[in-house]
Amino acid sequence: MINPDQNPEFVNSFLDYSITILNKSPNSVKEYNYDLNTFLKYMKIHFKLTKETDLKKINIKDFSLDTLKRITLEDIHSFLSYLALNQQSKPATRARKISTIRIFFSYLSQKAHLITENPAQNLETPKLDKRLPKYLSLDDSKKLLNVTESDENDENKERDYAIITLFLNCGLRLSELVGINISNIDFSENKLTVIGKGNKERTIYLNKACVKAIQEYLLVRPTEGVKNDSKASNKALFLSKRRERISNRTVQYIVDKELTKAGLDTSKYSTHKLRHTAATLMYQYGQVDIRALQEILGHKSISTTEIYTHVSNEQARDAIEKNPLANL
Repeated sequence: MINPDQNPEFVNSFLDYSITILNKSPNSVKEYNYDLNTFLKYMKIHFKLTKETDLKKINIKDFSLDTLKRITLEDIHSFLSYLALNQQSKPATRARKISTIRIFFSYLSQKAHLITENPAQNLETPKLDKRLPKYLSLDDSKKLLNVTESDENDENKERDYAIITLFLNCGLRLSELVGINISNIDFSENKLTVIGKGNKERTIYLNKACVKAIQEYLLVRPTEGVKNDSKASNKALFLSKRRERISNRTVQYIVDKELTKAGLDTSKYSTHKLRHTAATLMYQYGQVDIRALQEILGHKSISTTEIYTHVSNEQARDAIEKNPLANL
């Protein structure tokens, strides 16, 4: 949660700009706040403005514009080195912080005109290794669905089955699933509207399995005592035991629970891996066009979607075996 009272005014100004002009999601702005807090706390140590070495105990409320203007590209590199060596941050984590720092200094120099020179102008992003996403096989996906649907001892069976079904069929992000309202579902056309990254709205078409799972859950979804709170729980599709909009953490718990029941490794698979699974299965078995897959997943760049165009070892081996020269 963001506490503006703990930030310098120029940080709060940037966060406001990110929400109102850049149209960033609350989660993105929360990450910006965290990244900048870490960065400015390190700078207080770096410039010897504090004797405290524990970042958690450092206050940045008094971080001045004059100090901000002292920051150079070399100082930013020092921060990134600290992340790599002292906090063992992965390249992907450092890349995210670099992105935040770039946008932040661009705002300060080009929009707010609080600084004259942008120290992050030539800041480079660390080279990232492209790793293939982990995903469930088709058989494991079926096993996960079966154990979720068949657990008669689970009073939330219909809800949990609908959640797993949507993840595996639609490739939803966790925040997208949690944010679904009943009014977002159009049963006449079997489609669902979700709000993705950057508050961008997109339409996802529901197959028969999704429609059936949602309708069966709606038959048992609580209607009385549902909270009309700041989370608009009374409008939410998925509710918790407290009869309020289900939380990210609760969904993660549900997925872990069902993965365990299916005998699948929860250290290897997670909620986000179900999104990877949906994308991979659609590409491998559905022969989905890469542009269509990009639209379904809500990727801004086609390069993000291209990671799913990998082929399985079995497919690669089969291709070699079918070479006309294989049996000569």
